[in-house]
Amino acid sequence: MGLFDNLMGNATEVSKEIIHSEIKDLIAKNEKVEQAYKLIRDLFVFTDKRLILIDKQGVTGKKIEYHSIPYRSVVHFSIETAGTFDFEAELKIWLSNSDEPIEKRFTKQSDIYKIQSVLAAYVLKE
Repeated sequence: MGLFDNLMGNATEVSKEIIHSEIKDLIAKNEKVEQAYKLIRDLFVFTDKRLILIDKQGVTGKKIEYHSIPYRSVVHFSIETAGTFDFEAELKIWLSNSDEPIEKRFTKQSDIYKIQSVLAAYVLKE
């Protein structure tokens, strides 16, 4: 069911160990990968210090954008669920000193609430 979920756009949880080995050059020595979700080829990696958005681009996926967001920079975020005729759900994240949000789109079948819940847990952590 995992491959089918990925093709349908569902965010699936990925092993911390697999993600850690994939991004070991990106994380600090004292930083830990705590949770990760895969959406087709893109990844949402929650560490104990930041959110890392990994966007694999192109046909081969060799071009990769890594977007690092320290939790303290998140001012607010929102989700918009898919409607009857709107087939995409959206997650928007506003950062301090930025008027435009970072936007990520999910298919109607994705559990947008789960990603939002994990983000809320880290952003609201004191």
